Amino acid sequence: MVSKKLMGFWAFFDICLLAGGVISIVFSFIYRKTDILLNLTISKADLTAALVLGVMLCFTFLFSIGAVVQKNHITIGLVILNYILIVDAIAVLSVGTFIWFFSLRQRNEFHVLYLELPQSSRQFIQDKFSCCGYFNGSDAVEPSNFCTPSQIAFTNSLDPTDVNNAANFCVGKVTAFTDYTLNQMFSSCYGFMPIILGLLLFSLCVINKRKEDERFKKIDAKRGGKGFV
Repeated sequence: MVSKKLMGFWAFFDICLLAGGVISIVFSFIYRKTDILLNLTISKADLTAALVLGVMLCFTFLFSIGAVVQKNHITIGLVILNYILIVDAIAVLSVGTFIWFFSLRQRNEFHVLYLELPQSSRQFIQDKFSCCGYFNGSDAVEPSNFCTPSQIAFTNSLDPTDVNNAANFCVGKVTAFTDYTLNQMFSSCYGFMPIILGLLLFSLCVINKRKEDERFKKIDAKRGGKGFV
């Protein structure tokens, strides 16, 4: 018989898998709110990926319940579960790696996105961070409460290659926000991997133990129903 301790570990990782799926789905809806910096950092494709991952993990949890309640000699459900977990792991690893790789090039990546923002959004960012222009004083600068004509003229006169002038341009302050957010995203995504791999490992243990129990039952039956001495 499969030990209660083994099944306890299996159940713990299974519940964690459900929690991860729910968190991913909730994240995909909460972060659809209107927020200029958040919308700049997290695209609709990212939110869709989070929703898909969440649904996959929740489906895996539901399938696992059906697989584990089968009789001992029926292990095909758990075998299929392991294949599903491998697919989940590949999906999580792919999404997490994509976000991580994007975060390595965010200064240039977000420059393109920054240029696509409407004028009002760039004005909001300039006023929030007290900066003018993205890479330099003339790069996508907009007149705003902070960026007055005199401030724009001053910022435009600064050397963008001088690190002492970096605080006057928006690139550093924008990417400081996006870097934190992206790090949280791919770290959370990679955080699903130990759960998936843990459940995979304990599912293999449960399969092995059930097969072992069934083998001993057959041996016992051949001995006339008597146990081993």
